[in-house]
Amino acid sequence: MNTAPAASSASADGPRWLTDEEQRVWRSYIEAATLLEDHLDRQLQRDAGMPHVYYGLLVKLAESPRRRLRMTELAMSAKITRSRLSHAVARLEKNGWVRREDCPSDKRGQFAVLTEEGQEVLRRHAPGHVDAVRQAVFDRLTPEQQKSLGEIMRIVAEGLQPSGTGADLPWLR
Repeated sequence: MNTAPAASSASADGPRWLTDEEQRVWRSYIEAATLLEDHLDRQLQRDAGMPHVYYGLLVKLAESPRRRLRMTELAMSAKITRSRLSHAVARLEKNGWVRREDCPSDKRGQFAVLTEEGQEVLRRHAPGHVDAVRQAVFDRLTPEQQKSLGEIMRIVAEGLQPSGTGADLPWLR
């Protein structure tokens, strides 16, 4: 139940409260996003011994030329802070799935590189992960709903990634 004042009664300098319908949509989104991330995380922990975010990093590296990315590019691509990325890569290194290499053109820069063992982990566990994604999302939606969901999420993501130099984005922290 929305206990906030009606949207139309908001003053010019006050908040624009969500309507009852907007509140319903917002809460549905939050519930679904939380449950989906938990579902995928549990599936990957159970089957591959890693959290969903680590799997995503391995995929990003596998899709990159020579299976390598600068750490800053990997953080940007994964939409995570540099600190969280550094911790994740350290764990992936410990498992033998990723290694770091110094950047020859920038003494401070480093690359994350997917190892053969990391590539094999992806090969073994990608089918189960794809099944989990398909069952949780795509099998529940019509083709039209899938297209709408993609368009909506693209609009939201683009709006949250300003191009200005003062943007407060995770990979810049």
